Amino acid sequence: MSAAVASYAAVDLGASSGRVMVGRVGPGTLELTEAHRFPNRPVRVPEGLRWDILSLYAGVLDGLRAAGRVDSIGIDSWAVDYGLLDADGALLGNPVHYRDARTEDVAEKVWATVPAAELYAATGLQYAPFNTLYRLTAARSSAALARARRLLLVPDLLIYWLTGEQGTELTNASTTQLIDPRTRDWSYDIAGRLGVDLSLFAPLRRPGDPAGVLRPEVLEETGLTGPVPVTTVGSHDTASAVAAVPATTERFAYICTGTWSLAGLELDAPVLTEASRAANFTNELGLDGTVRYLRNIMGLWLLQECLREWGDPDLPALLSAAAGVPALRSVVDAGDAAFLAPGRMPGRLAEACRASGQPVPGSPAEVTRCILDSLALAHRRAVSDARRLADRPVDVVHIVGGGTRNALLCQLTADACGLPVVAGPTEAAALGNVLVQARAHGLVGDRARMRRLLAETQPLTRYEPQGDTAPWRDAESLLGTP
Repeated sequence: MSAAVASYAAVDLGASSGRVMVGRVGPGTLELTEAHRFPNRPVRVPEGLRWDILSLYAGVLDGLRAAGRVDSIGIDSWAVDYGLLDADGALLGNPVHYRDARTEDVAEKVWATVPAAELYAATGLQYAPFNTLYRLTAARSSAALARARRLLLVPDLLIYWLTGEQGTELTNASTTQLIDPRTRDWSYDIAGRLGVDLSLFAPLRRPGDPAGVLRPEVLEETGLTGPVPVTTVGSHDTASAVAAVPATTERFAYICTGTWSLAGLELDAPVLTEASRAANFTNELGLDGTVRYLRNIMGLWLLQECLREWGDPDLPALLSAAAGVPALRSVVDAGDAAFLAPGRMPGRLAEACRASGQPVPGSPAEVTRCILDSLALAHRRAVSDARRLADRPVDVVHIVGGGTRNALLCQLTADACGLPVVAGPTEAAALGNVLVQARAHGLVGDRARMRRLLAETQPLTRYEPQGDTAPWRDAESLLGTP
C-alpha cells in the first residue's frame, strides 16, 4: 500500500442541494473540505414535478473546477430517479421527481400481476410509491419511454455526461425493485412478468469499478489536466453514508439522517420473510455485497417543510424552545405517506394529532418538538424491529448525516432507544464516497480499516440514554404497527 496522500472529489447530490467535496486520504489522514455547494431546486411544470438536471450538471462542473487537481471523481445521489436517452444518447426531458404524483395508484396494477408478498420475496424492497418499478409502470404509455433506448439512474447519467461511458451502479439499482438481493443481479422473472425491458439498463457496475475518464471537453471546461478517472462508488447516497459509519463493532445499528431517516442494520444476507414485509423493511445492497436492511422514515423533511412555511426562523433558537416543551405531548407516524408531498406541513401535522385525539401543537416550538419526538420514536421502532426481524443484537446506534447537527434529536433518539448514540460524521455520504475511491486506488484497506480511519479522524459525539424508556413504549402504542 502506498504511503502517499491522494485527493478525491466526491460529488454528493441531495434532494435540496449538491456539493463537491475534496477528500485527502493517506495513512492516518482523512480530511474533507467543501469545494463548491449549489442548490437543487425541483421545478413544477404542467406535466408534473421535475428535477433541473442541467442545472445540477452545471453545478458539478463548477465544483470540479473549484476542486482543482484530483486523483479521481465519484458521484452519489438520492435513489430511484432516472433519465431516459434516445438512440443518439440525447436526454428525453428532465427526470421526473420522486415526489411527483404520477405513481399514486400504480401499486395495485403491479400487484394484480405480481402480488405484493411475492414481489417482496423476489426483490426484498419495501413498498414505496416512488420505487422505480412503479415509475416505469406509470410511464408505460408515455412517448418518452417509447423512444427511450437507455435508462440511466441520476448518478450514472452524470457520469455518462462526464465520461461518455454508460453503466448502472448496483447499490442504486437495488432501489429500483428490479434486483434480486440474493443473486445481486437483475430479477429477470419479475421484470419479464411486469413488462419491464431490462435492455434499457446499462451493464451493472459495483463500487470500486472504473467508470471511465473525463472527456476532453470536460477537461477544457473544468481546467483539469487529464487523464482524470471516474470511479464507481456506492452511488446511492445511503450506501456511501453507511460505508462511512465509524463502527468499532458489528453489533451496531445506523440511522442516516437528512431529508429522510434511513434506520437499520448492515447484514450479510437479506431478510425476505413475510414478517419483514409486514414491518415495511427494505433490503438494499451496500458495499462488498452487504445488505442495508432498513426502514425509510420521513426524516427532517417534516421540519424543513415547516421552516419553509414559517419563513426560515432561527433554527438554534427554535430547537432551544422545543427542548422546553413537555416530552411526548403529541406524536405522529413519521413514516406516514401522508407527509410525503410538500406544502402546509404544520397544518397536516396538527390534523394528524387531532385525528388521534392528542393535544394539537400550535406554536412553532410545539410543532418542532412533535416532529423531533416523532422522529426519535420512529428511530426506536425501526431499530427494535430490525433487531427482532434479523435476530441481531445491537449495542450502539450510529447517527450519521445532517441530523448529527441536531443535538436534541440525537439525545431523544438515545432516550427512545435506551442505547448510546454516537453522532458523526455529518458528511457521511461524501466521506464514504471518498473512501471507496481511495480503496479502489490502494490507499485504504478493507471495510474495517475504513471504519477505523473514520473513528480515528472524524469528530464524534456520544449521547447516553437518559430516563426510562416506558414513556416511549406508551407513545409507541398510540401509533399501532408501522
